[in-house]
Amino acid sequence: MATYSVSVRLRRTVVEERYVSVPITEALLQSDPDEDGARRLDPDKLVAAAIRLGQDDADWRPEGREVTMHPIQKAP
Repeated sequence: MATYSVSVRLRRTVVEERYVSVPITEALLQSDPDEDGARRLDPDKLVAAAIRLGQDDADWRPEGREVTMHPIQKAP
């Protein structure tokens, strides 16, 4: 008796985590001071600096892994 199979394309996503220490510098502060004259951290600049620091592969720890069906199915 003949047997048949169907190919299903899967996708595996590995999630890793890492903490980075972002030095507070003049470049991370908002350009315009508040009404009280204080200059606050610019959240967008802080996140951009953290992402730059996290670009290397050192110190990343696995957090989870998920296997799902790939949304685009095409023949192998």
